[in-house]
Amino acid sequence: MAKCIMTVDDSVSVRQMVSFTLKNAGYDVVEASDGKDALGKLNGSGVNMIITDLNMPNLDGIGLIRAVRSNDAYKFVPIVMLTTESQDSKKQEGKSAGATGWIVKPFKPEQLLGVIKKVLG
Repeated sequence: MAKCIMTVDDSVSVRQMVSFTLKNAGYDVVEASDGKDALGKLNGSGVNMIITDLNMPNLDGIGLIRAVRSNDAYKFVPIVMLTTESQDSKKQEGKSAGATGWIVKPFKPEQLLGVIKKVLG
């Protein structure tokens, strides 16, 4: 059975590119437009990993990570930030919220898949 990855980004084009890359690699994909949308779609679904943007309306990536980490069912689900932010302070904030990894946009599909393979095993 294919692993399911949720991609969370307020940019339609980024979501489509991530989805396309993941589906081509054989993963199932759930798309969400921001943190709030992601939490609604996450509820009870069998998501194996989350890839989220940092800067989004309604609920940003850090808020999403904190909310996911506070839910026992998803406490250990790997969460990778995919964002244009590359400052160490932002990375530290992501890490302390519970992010598993960090990829800076623009990204190469191989780079994304490499991180996923490393994190999902």
